[in-house]
Amino acid sequence: MSEKSIKNLVIVESPAKAKTIEKYLGKDFKVMSSVGHIRSIPTNKDLKKGQKAIDTDRDFETIYTVDSDKKKTITELRVAAKKANIIWLATDEDREGEAIAWHLCEVLNLDTATTNRIVFHEITKSAITEAIEKPRNLDMNLVKAQQARQILDRLVGFELSPVVWRKVPGGKSAGRVQSPAVKLLVEKEREIIEFEGSSTFKVTGEFIKSGKKDIIKATLQTDFPDEPTVHDFLESLTEAKFTVGNIETNVAKRNPLPPLTTSTLQQDANSRLGMSARTTMSLAQQLYQAGMITYMRTDSVNLGGQALAQMSTYIKKEFGEKYHQIRKFKTKSSGAQEAHEAIRPTDCSREIASDDARAQKLYDLIRRRTLASQMASAEIERTTATIAISNHDEAFVAKGEVVLFDGFLKMYGTNKEELLPILKSSDELTANQITAKETFARPPARYTEGSLVKKMEELGIGRPSTYATIIGTIQTRGYAEKGIGEGEERDAIELKLVKTNIARDVIKEKTGSTKGKLLPTSSGTVLNDFLNNHFTNIVDYGFTARIENELDEIAESKLDKVKMLRDFYDPFHELIDGAKDIDRSSVAGARTLGNDPKTGEPIIARIGRFGPMLQMGEGDDKDKKPRFANFPSSARLETITLEQALTMFQLPRTVGKTDDGQEIIANIGRFGPYIKIATTFVSIKDGDPFTITEEESRKIYAEKLAADEAKNIADFGDGLKVLNGRFGPYVTDGKKNAKIPKGDDPTKITAEQAKEMIKNAPDKPKRGGGRRYKKSAK
Repeated sequence: MSEKSIKNLVIVESPAKAKTIEKYLGKDFKVMSSVGHIRSIPTNKDLKKGQKAIDTDRDFETIYTVDSDKKKTITELRVAAKKANIIWLATDEDREGEAIAWHLCEVLNLDTATTNRIVFHEITKSAITEAIEKPRNLDMNLVKAQQARQILDRLVGFELSPVVWRKVPGGKSAGRVQSPAVKLLVEKEREIIEFEGSSTFKVTGEFIKSGKKDIIKATLQTDFPDEPTVHDFLESLTEAKFTVGNIETNVAKRNPLPPLTTSTLQQDANSRLGMSARTTMSLAQQLYQAGMITYMRTDSVNLGGQALAQMSTYIKKEFGEKYHQIRKFKTKSSGAQEAHEAIRPTDCSREIASDDARAQKLYDLIRRRTLASQMASAEIERTTATIAISNHDEAFVAKGEVVLFDGFLKMYGTNKEELLPILKSSDELTANQITAKETFARPPARYTEGSLVKKMEELGIGRPSTYATIIGTIQTRGYAEKGIGEGEERDAIELKLVKTNIARDVIKEKTGSTKGKLLPTSSGTVLNDFLNNHFTNIVDYGFTARIENELDEIAESKLDKVKMLRDFYDPFHELIDGAKDIDRSSVAGARTLGNDPKTGEPIIARIGRFGPMLQMGEGDDKDKKPRFANFPSSARLETITLEQALTMFQLPRTVGKTDDGQEIIANIGRFGPYIKIATTFVSIKDGDPFTITEEESRKIYAEKLAADEAKNIADFGDGLKVLNGRFGPYVTDGKKNAKIPKGDDPTKITAEQAKEMIKNAPDKPKRGGGRRYKKSAK
């Protein structure tokens, strides 16, 4: 083979994948990467006058242009393709990969009917060799399904987002699949707001058998509605005798879960490792490209014959014959577009797969769950004993659990045991202590990333390859956020009976933690209500799921792409045309909380350009402008109270004066709470601007001055200074900065030198397009 010719050119998506594959194919193959997608649908600003990126009047003809950052890559691929005798397109095996292969055919002038298309669900020598031996042609049905999805999403973005900008305060954009995800969060939050809390008293007891030290923990099967009732019950137990009644023992089997799919991988990684969906998929991609796991986008729970044989050998060798059990799981998803194999290790005996600690943790989770799926059931012996009360019909129940055979739990699970001492019917027990604790009904649980993925899968919203993007997008756009709240303290009553004495205590417990949960923002809630009222189909779960099914039908050649797009677009576009008549004020999401007791002005909570805000006064009177205040960080637009809002209008607050008589003002700004002295702003970090004292403020201000003094090397007046900065000493005049060259002594810089350095320094870049924040009223 001459230096100018290439016998076999293989094109994959990622450079990392290219390196791994090149190790297996030998000198007759050159492997290059497209570095992901190479073409996309252009935005309007990139089109010539009169051009349409998607021509809805001509069967949705679509323009694709090479991405600006891919032009060099395409040039290199074109040069290599001209030299190649045979070209193999080895992009990923899903619709996105098929579409990339089609785009490569387009830009490299390859015949889609004859170009070799190869796919493999794992990057191993055997899988790649088998793919080379069995090439196929490009699957244009898969390509059409991907095009249809992309066109739908772009049409919604092109046409609906401008409506959102004009009509929804704080609205940025709307997505075809992201919007139903936001709706799920909004509906859950409203369930929680509407939840009516209640409490009951649960009674637990600790008993001992005569002459034994073992504690028997038991729970009363009856709850009590209030404190007086449960107190009377405890009082009656001072004269009671406790006897072991019926004892039941049974052996139950616990079966392992199926191997991982994209959805269950994201759920498990979130609940067990605390990983976001996006992080999970990024790490899984690394493991796949390194040849450690099979393809990470799949709906399938199937395992191939070769993998099953390998696991069988490994389990028998490591744990013994009795731990192995062949299991075949059936894929539930009827629209499984990537149904090849579940996510599994390419070599189940390999324990270490990455130097990256997070990737290794994810690999370990995948490996353990895969192996566990082919292991025997665990056998658990459960014992239940009732404890009769001599003067009551109610009974306590004690439960014990012993693992007789751990089975798959050895690989994936926990062997928790709650042992009961040996008991027999009619044994008399002594109450060590009996406790009645107030227990509150739990409101519906907020979604985590993992549980949101599970819910979207149940409803048919999105597909495995899109879950991480959906969850990431709604957070990036500011429609949802990860909670960080530890919850609020509440009082719970606890009564404890020891012998004949009943002690009452009020204990503190946390409730309503939002840490790690997904919460809809006020902007997300207002947008959801707008779409729900005016573009129902966009947020309708059934409609969104139907679209996904229709995309699957296109991929299976059961539905025409243009018909599907037409059926969606025509009624959607009619709604867009009618949107000009929507009154913006009707979707503002404003709430009048009440009136300020001092001025009588209405207090309004509403969405502003940059999120929720508070307003005092309507602004109808030209001579009396409304006042504005920051929104409390812990409050929500739907639930904020008048009392909370009035507190915010106490800012800015005059705290006192400095030693030299300057006024100290406390307030909350863009970067949190601060105090201001003249033109100097000092962050008070975790301090409270409502309660900070003059003494505390003076101390913080003094520390700030001391820090500035340490930073100040020389002051020549008129703002010209030599300062010690984060990246070393520099000269500034307040407008321009000039770095002092390494090796020069900053203490010996003269005023003339400083002026010359500033004169020659480049101007600071102008800030553009940044956020503007309303300050609290002064």
